[in-house]
Amino acid sequence: MIDVNLTGPFLLCREFGALMLSAGAGSIVNVASVAGLRGVSHRVAYNASKHGLIGLTSTLAAEWGGRGLRVNAVCPGWIKTEMDAEDQGGGAYTDRDITDQVPLARFATPEDVAMAVAFLADPTKSGFINGAALPVDGGWSSDASWTSLRLRSRRPLQS
Repeated sequence: MIDVNLTGPFLLCREFGALMLSAGAGSIVNVASVAGLRGVSHRVAYNASKHGLIGLTSTLAAEWGGRGLRVNAVCPGWIKTEMDAEDQGGGAYTDRDITDQVPLARFATPEDVAMAVAFLADPTKSGFINGAALPVDGGWSSDASWTSLRLRSRRPLQS
């Protein structure tokens, strides 16, 4: 988990960062997770790797920003994936367990994440953003209310 989620991005940042620093400009967007912003029970290795990736992002932004290279991260919420289906198949949780925690009442999509990455990579749209960890989680990380309060105030979902 650490190798894939932290060591891999570290090595990519080192290699691509060197090229971008030589050019005097560039943008790196790491893909972290909402689990890098909050704790998620029973996911200690995953959480630690994503918290580390956000720390790596912040540090590189501080070190490289003055040399023309911006470094940011997106932090997606839950996306329906094969890994998610496998976890659900084992009875760990249901779709509703996830959507009930998300103020926008849905899973993230790959397109949601791609649009956030494109925004952060584009110097004309985000040229003064550096060191950010942008949640793409439908509000999950901002809502500390209890589930019944969140659901009571939610409008009915459209079918």
